[in-house]
Amino acid sequence: MARKESITKQMILDVAFMMAREEGMQNITARRVAERANCSTQPIFRSFQGMDELTDGVYDRAVAFFQDYYRLYPRLEKTPFCNLGMAYVAFAREEKELFRILFVPEKPRKSLYEILNGSTENVKTEIQRAASAGCQDPGGLFMKIWIFIHGAACMTMTGDYDLSDQETRKLLNDVCQSFMN
Repeated sequence: MARKESITKQMILDVAFMMAREEGMQNITARRVAERANCSTQPIFRSFQGMDELTDGVYDRAVAFFQDYYRLYPRLEKTPFCNLGMAYVAFAREEKELFRILFVPEKPRKSLYEILNGSTENVKTEIQRAASAGCQDPGGLFMKIWIFIHGAACMTMTGDYDLSDQETRKLLNDVCQSFMN
């Protein structure tokens, strides 16, 4: 009878994802993952063709994690793009390393728009909401407000943005309203 695999591909991916959340993608090496999984490097290379395949899996998990995060984030605002902005800034605050991997990468794997839009077409939905609210150029509105949102999130990630959620919500509403007019 063949020996049962004790370290599975899923377990390795789980460990590598946890490491990415805590330390960033740059710290994922076969040796470090093996140490954290309490195994040799053999199960890693038996399960993955190389470290690129493992880090691709971690990246895909990070994308899905963000999309779930956004899907579950409370929708408190009626103003277009404000809920998306609040979730994005909160993600930068709560998941600094995943935010860095997805939205401030050295080598982008997917565009920011692809990640944000996700399978439920989040950005398209917000653009439609803006058009329904009377915005003449909802795509242009998205570009303008997104510069503000991304800047606030990056500043949050680095610790240079210390506004409360209430202050951020007001700013997002004000910015969006000023760009809509």
